[in-house]
Amino acid sequence: MPTLRHTIWILALLVFLLAATSIARSQPYPNRAVRVIVGFAPGGSTDTTSRLIAPRLGERLGQPVVIDNRPGAQGNIAAELVTKAKPDGYTIFMASASHSINASLYPKQPFNAINDFIAISNVTSSPFILVAHPSVPARNVRELIALGKSKPGYLNYGSGGATSHLAGELFNSMAGVKFIHIPYKSSGPASTDLLGGQITLMFSAPSAVLQHVANGKLRALGIASERRLSFVPEIPTIAESGLAGYHADSWSGLLGPADMPKEVVNRLNADIRYVMGLPEILSRLPPLGLEAVTNTPEEFSSDLRADVSKWARVVLNAGIVPH
Repeated sequence: MPTLRHTIWILALLVFLLAATSIARSQPYPNRAVRVIVGFAPGGSTDTTSRLIAPRLGERLGQPVVIDNRPGAQGNIAAELVTKAKPDGYTIFMASASHSINASLYPKQPFNAINDFIAISNVTSSPFILVAHPSVPARNVRELIALGKSKPGYLNYGSGGATSHLAGELFNSMAGVKFIHIPYKSSGPASTDLLGGQITLMFSAPSAVLQHVANGKLRALGIASERRLSFVPEIPTIAESGLAGYHADSWSGLLGPADMPKEVVNRLNADIRYVMGLPEILSRLPPLGLEAVTNTPEEFSSDLRADVSKWARVVLNAGIVPH
């Protein structure tokens, strides 16, 4: 039987714990570490971006920012984990362009790519570069389209993932050509075969091919962004060189669980925009083939909805069977 002294001690401890919990909850956000869930293994562009900004974001927040890699299913495993997290701002998601595409490729996923998340801010953009093996007799996008129309099925393109695959299908649809898709498990083997001439074209991240463009082993035909990249301004956009309106990039951006408090979203937005404007961050992005792209939560939400709709149309037009 517990003594009166033990009972009083236990009651006092419970009162202390309840008070400590109440105090912690009343403290302004954040009062503990913030976890950023990344849906890909260490080493990829999404992970690299997260680890680049985490220390400076932690300084702004006054709390550690911890990167938690949960790879698998093109980011769906990480996304689902975030939807189940408490919407208090301590678990957020570094999403990528595959998040928009997965909404069409995996329609049975247990969450909605838009409604189950709240947009915080875009972080970076890495628009694809359309590159060709030097044996391809086209010097620019106009010539490539003309060649594709004159010789249907003559050209092909390799991809190492859903985003680069659909970048090619978007090109096919908009240009009225049919470049044959050659799938690879990752971009590395695809790049190797492109350099060897086994495939003819590729929509690639800049970091993977710019060195080969510089030494003449590959030919850059265009950047898949709305404007030229600051670190390779000599390469025109695909839109300006023959295919108006074309845009396909591999972006990264922060999302949180739906119902996150507005004041927490605004705090994170302000801090990430500050971090992405730091000279030390900006100077490290070009070698990675990245550009800083931040916006308001409302702007990012609008962009995300447009992205999901765009890729849904591409999947439908290309006749791609969802998983």
